[in-house]
Amino acid sequence: MGKDMTSGNPLKLILFFAFPMLIGNVFQQFYNMADTLIVSQTLGMNALAAVGSTGSVNFLILGLAIGITAGLSVITAQRFGRKDIDGLRRSLGSSLIIIIIASAILTYFATTNTREILELMQTPPEIIDQAYDYLVVIFGGIGITVVFNYLSNILRAIGDSRTPLIFLIIASILNVILDYTFILVFNMNVEGAGYATVISQIVATILCLVYIKRRVPILRIYKKDWTLDWAEYKEHLRIGLPFGFQYSIIAFGTIAVQITLNRLGAVSVAAYTASSKIDQLLTMPLQTIGVAISTYVAQNFGAGKFDRIKQGVRAIVKITLVYSVSIGLILWFFGRTLATMFVDGNNEAVLSLAEQFFRIQAPFYSFLALVFVLRLALQGLGNSFAPTLAGAMELVARIFGAIILSKLFGFSGAIMSNPLAWISAVLILVPTYFSTERLITNEPSPLARRFAFGSKEVVRTVQLEESKQP
Repeated sequence: MGKDMTSGNPLKLILFFAFPMLIGNVFQQFYNMADTLIVSQTLGMNALAAVGSTGSVNFLILGLAIGITAGLSVITAQRFGRKDIDGLRRSLGSSLIIIIIASAILTYFATTNTREILELMQTPPEIIDQAYDYLVVIFGGIGITVVFNYLSNILRAIGDSRTPLIFLIIASILNVILDYTFILVFNMNVEGAGYATVISQIVATILCLVYIKRRVPILRIYKKDWTLDWAEYKEHLRIGLPFGFQYSIIAFGTIAVQITLNRLGAVSVAAYTASSKIDQLLTMPLQTIGVAISTYVAQNFGAGKFDRIKQGVRAIVKITLVYSVSIGLILWFFGRTLATMFVDGNNEAVLSLAEQFFRIQAPFYSFLALVFVLRLALQGLGNSFAPTLAGAMELVARIFGAIILSKLFGFSGAIMSNPLAWISAVLILVPTYFSTERLITNEPSPLARRFAFGSKEVVRTVQLEESKQP
C-alpha cells in the first residue's frame, strides 16, 4: 500500500526503501548478461554485435521517455507527503496524458527514422540489417515501456519499492523464456529477442494495473481527475521534461565516448566493455540510493518537514562516500583480476587496458556518489534546472575527453572523460543543494541565495505553504 517516509528514522527508511530496488537492479543486470548470452549462443556473433550496437541509441530514445516518467512521479511523491490525495490523483491524470502524447511522438519519430539513426551511428554494414530488425520492434513498444516505468515510479513515489521489484523479476524471467521460444522454436532472428522484450513489458504493465486497481485505492483516478488545468500541465512539464533531457544528455555523452573507442580498435572496445560491466555492478548501490533519496526528499518536502530532508540527505552522503572510497580501493588493487570474469586471462592487451580503466576512475568514485545523491535530492525538491545544468556540464566534459584527451592519451584519455564529467557535475550540484538546504531550513545567507541555482520554485513553494499555516 505504500510507505509514508515523513516520520521515523530517516537513514533506516531510505536504506530499507532502496534495498528492493537494489535487488531488482542487480537481477536486471544478470538478466541482461543472460539475454546477451542467449543471442550469442543461438544466433552467433554478428547477431550479438547487432543487438549490442543498438544500446546507446536505445538509451537515447527510451531514456528521454523514461526520464520524463521519473520526473512526473516526483510531483506524485510530494503530494503524497502532503496528504493531498485529490491533488495526487489530478497529478496522475495529467501525467498519463503527457506520457501518452510523448510516447506517440517518440514512437513515430523513432520507428520512421530507425535506419537513418543507425547509419548516423556508423553501424557496420554487416550488422545494420539485424540491428534495424531488432530496434524497430523495441521502438514499436515504446508506449508499453513508458507506461510500465511510470506505474513502477508512482508506486515507488508512495513508498512501495517491493511491488515493482516483483513485477520486474516476473518480466525478466518471462523475457528469457520468450527469447528461447521465439529464436529456437519459431526460428525468428534478432527481432524475436525484441518481441520477447516488448511482450514481457506488456505482461508486467497489466500486472501493475491490476495490482493498483485492487490494492492501491489512492492511485485510482476518476473522470474528474482528467483535468484540463494548464497550470497543472505546466508544473508537470517543468519537472518532467528536464528529467528526460538529462537522460538524453547522458546518452549523447556515452555515444561520443563509444564512437571514440570504436576508432581506437577492438581491443579498446573489449577492455571498456568488460570494465564497464564491473563498474556498473559495483556503483549500482549508489544509483539505487539516489533514487530512494529522491522519493524521501519529495515526500518530506511535500509534508513541509525540511529538517528531515537535511538529516536524511547528510546521513546518506556520509554512507555513500565511505562506500565509494571502498569500491575505489577494491578496483584499484583487484580490478585487473575482476576483469578476467569477462576476458581471457591470457589476453594481456585487454587486461592491461582494463587495469588502466580502474586506476583512472578509482580515486574519483566519491564524486560519482555526490552526483547520484545530490542530483536526485534536488529533483525531489522540484529543482529541475540545476540537475539539467550539471548534465550539460557532464556532456561537455565527456565530449572533451572523447575528442581532445583521446587524441593526446589514447584509451586513457577517453576514460578520463568519466571523472571529468563527475567533477564538472559536482561543481554545480554541491553548492546548489547545500544553498537550497539553507534557504528552506531558514538559514539563509547571501552566498546561499547566490548559488541556489534553479531553486526559486522550491523557495516559492515553501513560502506558499508557510503562508497557509495559521
